[in-house]
Amino acid sequence: MSFAVIGGTGFYGFLSEGAETLEVETPYGAVTLERGRVEGVEVFFLPRHGKEHGLPPHRINYRANLAALRELGVKNLLASAAVGTMRETLAPGALVALTQFLDFTRGRAGTFYDGEGGKVVHTDMTQPYCPHLREELLAAAGARGEKLHPEGVYVCAEGPRFETPAEIRMFQQLGGDVVGMTGVPEVVLAREAGICYASVAIATNWAAGVRPEKIAHQEVTNFMAQHTSRVVA
Repeated sequence: MSFAVIGGTGFYGFLSEGAETLEVETPYGAVTLERGRVEGVEVFFLPRHGKEHGLPPHRINYRANLAALRELGVKNLLASAAVGTMRETLAPGALVALTQFLDFTRGRAGTFYDGEGGKVVHTDMTQPYCPHLREELLAAAGARGEKLHPEGVYVCAEGPRFETPAEIRMFQQLGGDVVGMTGVPEVVLAREAGICYASVAIATNWAAGVRPEKIAHQEVTNFMAQHTSRVVA
């Protein structure tokens, strides 16, 4: 049973130097990823934004990514997400095992089921993040003495701009805990593909308006570079 990791902002490498580079053709386009082994287990690694962070959130080919992993036989998928935090209880540096999401994206190809051949499919999203993989993550974090918050609501904004303070206040009132730009439709497509998907959000900054400071992309990237090892280990 193959395992895969999708790396977000600041998380562009995972496997050893001996990893094999693969290109997988899908009906939605070609996908380049790496294959290697971690403690004897076959693992695929896919940098969500590309090796050089060349893809903005709204231009990522989410369908091709998930279709490629499905074709490779991936059954368990762990994704990282750099997020802004909207809660005082989740200061920058907090790790969160996501449990629910709110979707504020628009115009993204968000499903494998577009009605081809007259087939209409409605996918249950009661538990969008795989509870079994989540429990394994929580157990692994506990064994290492790493605090992983057991639940959190992820708000997915369209990007690539950061959110306004007014938008953040709205997201807070709707129950959002952290905000990012890439978690949807990735989580939906994983569910449709039958892949057990869990996501660890890394709070890199306070969301707009929570603190007076402005948000800079480079600061987010630098923060992730410093904290990625907490997830990889």
